Amino acid sequence: MKLILKGLLLSLLVSSGVMANEAPPAKEATPAKAAEPAKSIKAQENDIKVFVSNNSDGKITPKIIEDIFEKSGFVIAVNNNMNVPFKGTFKKTSFDVYNLFGVFRKDTVLALAETNPEVGLVAPITMSIYTKKGDKTISIAHLSSEAMANIIGVKSDNKAIKDLVDNLESTLKKIMPNGKYAKLAYKSKKHKKEIITRVSFELEGDDWEDAKDDFQMEFESEMAKNKFIVAGFSDLNFDLDDKDKDWYHFYDVYSICKIEVIYKISQNNPEAGALGPCSMYMYQKKDERTVHIGFTNVYKWIEALNIEDIESLDVLINAQKKFEAILEKYSK
Repeated sequence: MKLILKGLLLSLLVSSGVMANEAPPAKEATPAKAAEPAKSIKAQENDIKVFVSNNSDGKITPKIIEDIFEKSGFVIAVNNNMNVPFKGTFKKTSFDVYNLFGVFRKDTVLALAETNPEVGLVAPITMSIYTKKGDKTISIAHLSSEAMANIIGVKSDNKAIKDLVDNLESTLKKIMPNGKYAKLAYKSKKHKKEIITRVSFELEGDDWEDAKDDFQMEFESEMAKNKFIVAGFSDLNFDLDDKDKDWYHFYDVYSICKIEVIYKISQNNPEAGALGPCSMYMYQKKDERTVHIGFTNVYKWIEALNIEDIESLDVLINAQKKFEAILEKYSK
């Protein structure tokens, strides 16, 4: 039954166009004026950083970006061309290129998974790759090292996180040798709400593997019914087991997307892909019955992007409430 359900989810991804990797080439036109290149990386004042490069010849594509990240030691979790579902659902798009991209590094997971079980919040790291219609540039947005550290609850100078972002930024330089970080038109602003949604519960049954399969089948069905798309799935425990680290029975990360949310928010904030698709961890520690689920919620989107318009807030909070309603069925 679980295999059948995953097949249905995969079919949903393909039919909606979310699994497509290639995006249409950029068109010749005047460069966008929304982002002014900063003098240095240190000038960044936001949770999200946007690396921008000229791409008037259209040679930098999402597939090229994926290949270079993979050659640089990253595991590719997701690289989805969102223009297809944008056009399919809303009959239009504001972008020549808009991909949601997610990667992780095995060394990061290995360094953090034992003492920092919320590592899945940044494994995979999510990014957006985009070119606005008629622009000659291409941009890649990602979270800063400080934002990542804050999300998983470690110090800002945590070595594993800093190494992760150093590797990410050096890879961006390989892809875009002449690229620069842009200075955004806003500053991130802390929200009063908790930015991580968590739930814990005990699996029923004596065999944890059967109980896990039964639960995930039901859970994925609930997500599909509420139009949450599983854009990617990463088994982090596979690599831990490979290194003889038996800290978990399982550690899965779902990359979850809701088309209506990313479409709406990307109109004003294409860099929102640094937070979506959401990385939702689901793990059970060795010799425990309790399953833990958590994800970086929409309040982080609101504070990181400094979102204030009512329409955007409504679409975000509505999605949050729907997902919380799914989780409430399993909470203690």
